[in-house]
Amino acid sequence: MVISCSSFGINGIDGYRVMVEADMQMGLPAIDVVGLPDTAVKESRDRVRSALHNCGLRLPSAHFIFNLAPADIKKEGPVYDLPITVNLMVLSGHVRADVSNLAFIGEVSLSGAVRRVDGVLPMVIKAHECGIKEIFVPADNAREAAVVEGISVYPVEHIVQLKDMLNGELPKEPAKAPESDEERGIEYVPDFSQIKGQLEARRAMEIAAAGGHNILLIGPPGSGKSMLAKRLPSILPQMTFDEMIETTKIHSIAGKLGERALITQRPYRAPHHGVTPVGLGGGGSGIIKPGEVSLANNGVLFLDELPEFSRATLEVLRQPIEDGQITISRAGQNCTYPCTIMVAAAMNPCPCGYFGDPTHACTCSQKRIRNYLGRISGPLLDRFDIHVEVPPVPFEELRSKEQSESSAAIKRRVDAARAIQHERFKGSKTTCNAKINAAEFERFCLIDKEAEQTLKQAFEALGLTARAYDRVLKVSRTIADLEQSEIIRSDHVLEAVQYRSLDRKYWNR
Repeated sequence: MVISCSSFGINGIDGYRVMVEADMQMGLPAIDVVGLPDTAVKESRDRVRSALHNCGLRLPSAHFIFNLAPADIKKEGPVYDLPITVNLMVLSGHVRADVSNLAFIGEVSLSGAVRRVDGVLPMVIKAHECGIKEIFVPADNAREAAVVEGISVYPVEHIVQLKDMLNGELPKEPAKAPESDEERGIEYVPDFSQIKGQLEARRAMEIAAAGGHNILLIGPPGSGKSMLAKRLPSILPQMTFDEMIETTKIHSIAGKLGERALITQRPYRAPHHGVTPVGLGGGGSGIIKPGEVSLANNGVLFLDELPEFSRATLEVLRQPIEDGQITISRAGQNCTYPCTIMVAAAMNPCPCGYFGDPTHACTCSQKRIRNYLGRISGPLLDRFDIHVEVPPVPFEELRSKEQSESSAAIKRRVDAARAIQHERFKGSKTTCNAKINAAEFERFCLIDKEAEQTLKQAFEALGLTARAYDRVLKVSRTIADLEQSEIIRSDHVLEAVQYRSLDRKYWNR
């Protein structure tokens, strides 16, 4: 007698269907699992056997064979404990229901309790796409799973409870999707009104948010670089529902959702400078997990003390920044995770941190400064459109009672500029000014004669490189959008040139 039910696995950020087939034959008592299972899947037989025994659910003296189809894809993790348990209960007569059209996801403890697993959201999305109407998941995963519409999600705490639900002895209550911000687990986001002074840096952050530009903050310790970066998500455009789902799927796979059911705020990730290339880009032995660049998808990745990151770690960023995705290859595995991110980074101007500071004397030689700045490769530095200096805040500004502009006020201008870009790039793959490609420059970056002359003079006077040309024009385009101007004017170019600190001659003296 062969029976089956559905379960799911994860590949990248997408789920795939796994048919859990079971057969009972006469022979020595045993449970075998085939279909390319890893060690965790093979151990399911021992966990499930003990769980059923401890719950008083006896198994017949027979040989049980489980096949996880398709058999040519490696199955990983404890997610198949629950479907294996259900099939055993059906074969042994404890469950009388037809489970062929049902799906089950979850890890089973030795006591029969059902534990949460990672990656439930993409699995439930795939179940819905496969036409499954009912799916049973661990109670701790029910809130994230209930976000998917068109499928009934039933939370399960214990296998005895599941048995009674399937037999109709307990009512099945589907989980409800969270509706309020508190239910969704909305987190507090710091506001720009809490920052004193730093008008130029605040303006640079607004431009970065309006055009999707990567930004590098340069200044002495304590000048407020980290404070500015933490508030960047508060002025970015609201996430679309598709972005919420995509980002939540990544966090679900990584086991980083916590109490949140759906990520509705743009992520902010700030890994320590000791993070490894695997920690930043993703990977690991066994199941490939997303790294920090993917956890920051549709949000902000902040790299504090940029030169302190290892060269190998920083080079991981080059593909994600350029392509908006990262591909991780392992023996027998190949996963691609999305990582559409804004990169904000902060660094001191020199090893001691006080080069150019009017209140502290710098103790670094020019050679040490050059070596310090040289830790960041040219190709990576080229991916930052905006370099802005963040000087120390004077005492008078710190003690000022004047209220700084709020994030909400800044966001209104950012949203207006993004609306212009949305209309401008309609029908193309370009999403914001930072992504304008070479073929689109002449069409979208229209400058008048005066602006062109200003750009030429700035390059000659400041010793800017040809590398900076694209960045200056993109930033100028965003500044013009913030002023609702179709043509890039001279004042737009002048302001954009000011945001190329690391290209200026005095940094290389």
